[in-house]
Amino acid sequence: MDTGLVENHFSLARYWAQGDALSHAVAYILLAMSLVSWYFILSKALMSWRVRRSSGAVESFWSAPNIADGVVALAAVDAEQIYVGLARQGEAQMAVGTRHTLAGEMGYGEQVTRVLRGAIHRSTMKLESGLTLLASIGATAPFVGLLGTVWGIYHALGAVSSGGAVQIDKVAGPVGEALVMTGIGLMVAIPAVLAFNGFNRINRLTLSELDAFAYDLHAYLTTGDRAHLKG
Repeated sequence: MDTGLVENHFSLARYWAQGDALSHAVAYILLAMSLVSWYFILSKALMSWRVRRSSGAVESFWSAPNIADGVVALAAVDAEQIYVGLARQGEAQMAVGTRHTLAGEMGYGEQVTRVLRGAIHRSTMKLESGLTLLASIGATAPFVGLLGTVWGIYHALGAVSSGGAVQIDKVAGPVGEALVMTGIGLMVAIPAVLAFNGFNRINRLTLSELDAFAYDLHAYLTTGDRAHLKG
């Protein structure tokens, strides 16, 4: 078999040269999806590593002599500021009951619950940023690639039919080139899906620890001398 003939009938360069605006647009969209996906994968991986590394830093907060020193100690080791937000809200809450605001008119326990819930929400939003985009890329990239394949096969068959007699070697090359677009779509989608699932698991673990910290902080702020001072 003449390898030169095979290479001539199966060439991505020829597929690109013969492609129209839609086939080029599909390729550019997949490229953009891949670049965006890998940007978020790498940035979220770094963030997740830093968050997990600082997860044990909560102990430095409870080892401090008072809440102000605890916030300082926690901030020094919480690189992504995931846990320290709750501690800062707890510290600020110590004075909320003396303010003439709607929040100040609530019971002290309800005030603490409100501010800690808000801090958890902000930390959750930070942890989950970018995950929706990764999920969207993972779900849509195969279909974008499939669109490129269908469109490429349509043009390949149209070109063959206009040439009269159909020869298998004339059909196999263009169809094979078009099928590559589906493969590219899968190559874009698979890392995004795996990263999405991995980051979701890490976030569930982090949020579980964050809830435990909030529970302990709520107990600290609403029991003992602090509760009597606010009551």
